[in-house]
Amino acid sequence: MKIFLDTADVSQIREVCSWGILDGVTTNPTHVSKTGRPAADVYREICSLVDGPISLETIGLSAGEIVAEGRTLAALSKNVVVKVPLMKEGLKAVKTLASEGIKTNVTVTFSPLQALLAAKCGATYISPFVGRLDAVGHVGMDLVRQIKTIYGNYGFKTAIIVAAVRHPLHVLDAALAGADISTMSFDVLQQLYQHPLTDIGIEMFLNDWKKVPGK
Repeated sequence: MKIFLDTADVSQIREVCSWGILDGVTTNPTHVSKTGRPAADVYREICSLVDGPISLETIGLSAGEIVAEGRTLAALSKNVVVKVPLMKEGLKAVKTLASEGIKTNVTVTFSPLQALLAAKCGATYISPFVGRLDAVGHVGMDLVRQIKTIYGNYGFKTAIIVAAVRHPLHVLDAALAGADISTMSFDVLQQLYQHPLTDIGIEMFLNDWKKVPGK
């Protein structure tokens, strides 16, 4: 499973790049608004740092607007993926962008039938929002498993990005479900390294090493 960082904070991206585990980045208008910088400047800097897929979101509501935005975003870098909301006009735009060889990430996905339609339109990626489903009493990972089954049934190549990840258990469940990618915040990504028994073990070994003579 590939690991993406969900942010527009360039300092976080630089830090995670140094860890050697980053496969890509996803952004959204909320993340970009927090930077206080022009979106184009942020996007260019991210593209200069990360070799993997970088999802940049459109904000238009008509197919024509989304296609125009998508072309502009895709021109920024060869690894840009155009992020498109899952609605009728969005999927019409995905069909057009796919026909032009532009990669797309269909976002705010909450049902397996939505994911089926996105795949039929040629989406490169689908982003089920598991944490938001959990928050309203649904099991978000059930959606991931349903999408995985449907795509397997019909040979769709659309890759599943597990999104709205709220804690490390979401990442574990995504990997167990066979998701292609999990995208998460900096805080959640840091937590993947952490375990209290690891800390105890390191401390014990270091304390015992102090007892070794002649070192």
